[in-house]
Formats: sequence, structure tokens, C-alpha cells
Amino acid sequence: MDKLNIDQHISQQYNAVLDDLKTEFLEMGGIVEQQIIDAVKAITKLDTELAEKVLSVESTVDDREMALDDLCVQIIARRQPTASDLRLVMSISKATRDLERMGDEAKKIAQMAILISENGEILDGFGELKNLGRRVQQVVSDTLTAFARYDVNTALQIAEEDKAIDEEYDIAMRVLITYMMENPRNISRAMNITWALRALERIGDHAENIAEHIIYLVKGLDVRHKTISEMEEEVRPEK
Repeated sequence: MDKLNIDQHISQQYNAVLDDLKTEFLEMGGIVEQQIIDAVKAITKLDTELAEKVLSVESTVDDREMALDDLCVQIIARRQPTASDLRLVMSISKATRDLERMGDEAKKIAQMAILISENGEILDGFGELKNLGRRVQQVVSDTLTAFARYDVNTALQIAEEDKAIDEEYDIAMRVLITYMMENPRNISRAMNITWALRALERIGDHAENIAEHIIYLVKGLDVRHKTISEMEEEVRPEK
């Protein structure tokens, strides 16, 4: 596991502010993670009550995002952080946006759960949805753990896992396209599943973004738009 040498300052208050920033971020992450878990369960079990719970959490996630943004601005304005301190603040500022967008995608899944339930639809594609949902939930959990531990190795694994999520998404979409082609009357019903699958795939993308922020935070390297092999070469040049 990598270590991040956050500077220890004479001002204990400054140390506490940085600790609070990280804690607030991880607490928001926990809320979003549960939102995703509940959304997947809601759509695979057609649980409208749980779906409504997911929708109700949206305002909490938005409030958390704004509070974290404000805290980041205050730290930059009042403390003028440098080096690893600045990277921590900037990484959390960017990763917070990804968390909020994960919450938006969970909301879309919950909305599809309600729509499917109201229409009384029994659809092909639920199996693929469950499988992708489990995979995405795990990568979100791993992402938050990696951020908490400043774990670059896990961050690289998350980037690799996102490619596997993309592949599984493509397979699921092909299954649904076949289902729609076999009977055009299935098209409108199957589209609800495709939107949910797309939302899960987007959550995976945001998890990969956070993994890139972790690498920047710990190593000071901007690996956006890099391939997995390029990322590994930069992070582990000795290999």
C-alpha cells in the first residue's frame, strides 16, 4: 500500500480541517454507495418502496456535494495549501463531483424500477442487470476503500475493472438487442432495462475517475486519458 505524506502542521486546527475534509468525503461516499446498492436491489426485485428511498436521498447527496465544495474553497482561500495538502483538496473536490454523478445514476435506476413495476413488466435482461449491478457495487466499495487508504495498487485495479465492466455492459446490451429484434413489441419494455444498464456502466466510469484522482493524490501524476498499460508504466516505472 502506498503512503501519502500529508504535512503535519504547527496548527492543530489545520490538521483537523484536513482530516475533517477527508472524513466528510468518505461519509458522502458511504451514502452514495448505499444509494447504488438500494437502486440495484430495487430494480432487480421491483421494490418501489426501496426505489422511493433512493430518490429521497438525492437531496442529501446534493447538499453534501455543496458543503464539500464550500469546505475546499475555504481551505484554499484561508490556508493556501501546497504540495500534498493541495493535491488532497483538489482530488477531493474533483472526486466529490464523481460521487454526486454516481448518485444521479442511482436515481435513474430507481426511476426505471418504479416504471417497470408500474407497467407490470417481466423482462429478459434482469440476469445481466443483476450481474453488472454486483460488479459495479464491488468496484464502488473498492474505490472508497482505496481512497481511504491512499492505495494506488487498488486504484490501478479499479481502472482495469472498469474495462471489464464496459465489456459486460456490451454483452448485456447485445442480449437485449436480440430480445428486441425477436419481437418488436418488446422494444419499449426492454428500453427500461437498457437505461438501467447504461446507468450502471456510467457509475463504473465515475469510479475509474476517482481511481485516477487517487493516483494523482498519492503520486502527483495526471493519468487521465491514459491506457491501463501507460498508467502502470508511469506509476511503477521500475517495472
